[in-house]
Amino acid sequence: MIINQFLDQFKRSLGVMKKDIRIYYLKGPVVIFGFLMPLFLFLAFFIGSRDLSMDFLISGLISMTVFFTATAVSPVIAPWEAQVQTLERLISSPISITTLIFGDMLASFLFGIVIPILPIVIGLAMGVNIIQPIIFLLGIFLAAACFSSFGLILSSPPSNAPSNVMMISSLVRFPLVFLSGIFIPLEKMPYWGKIIASFSPLTYFTDLTRYSINRTNYYPIQVDFLIIILFTILFFFLAVQLHKRTIYKRI
Repeated sequence: MIINQFLDQFKRSLGVMKKDIRIYYLKGPVVIFGFLMPLFLFLAFFIGSRDLSMDFLISGLISMTVFFTATAVSPVIAPWEAQVQTLERLISSPISITTLIFGDMLASFLFGIVIPILPIVIGLAMGVNIIQPIIFLLGIFLAAACFSSFGLILSSPPSNAPSNVMMISSLVRFPLVFLSGIFIPLEKMPYWGKIIASFSPLTYFTDLTRYSINRTNYYPIQVDFLIIILFTILFFFLAVQLHKRTIYKRI
């Protein structure tokens, strides 16, 4: 009975995922915010830097792409649904908020593992080799789930205006990029910078990516995986609890 209920809720999450992909993700903003923006940041540092290796820069580009793609649309799904008055239909249907949030996460997760193929191809074309492919792929899967859950936390404020949520999302996401060791190696950061970076899940994924490409890592690989998993569980739990408190305020 429990297994049947679980499978039934999972099928409903897949239905929410398909809805999100069809309505929200198959559009330009995912590519713009998920890949083009990290690419422009990469090009700026590539042109202006002389002491950073291509392995270092490509690993940062891949990390940024996963992060921005997985959080590109998930923060604004709830306010969009409320604005076009389709959220009431979802709430009144036989689906739990946990199932609804999980379906939103699956959609972000899927694009979080697909769009990064673009920077991976760019890196391979520029001579960057992935010497630890299993760790690399597993890191992408875990990070996509983690960042997707993080994006759903950003969508929890009870606002029906997507622009307001996007503003909050940008204020949170952009500082994380510059404080997570993507452009400045962790070993070169001041002590206070390392402390701040340790609270960002993007830091640990970037560390995994660098290890997969050139075997240079700041934290032990086991620590990177463990912290990303813990962040994923924490973010998803918080996203569900916050949406349970605010979702009815959108109606």
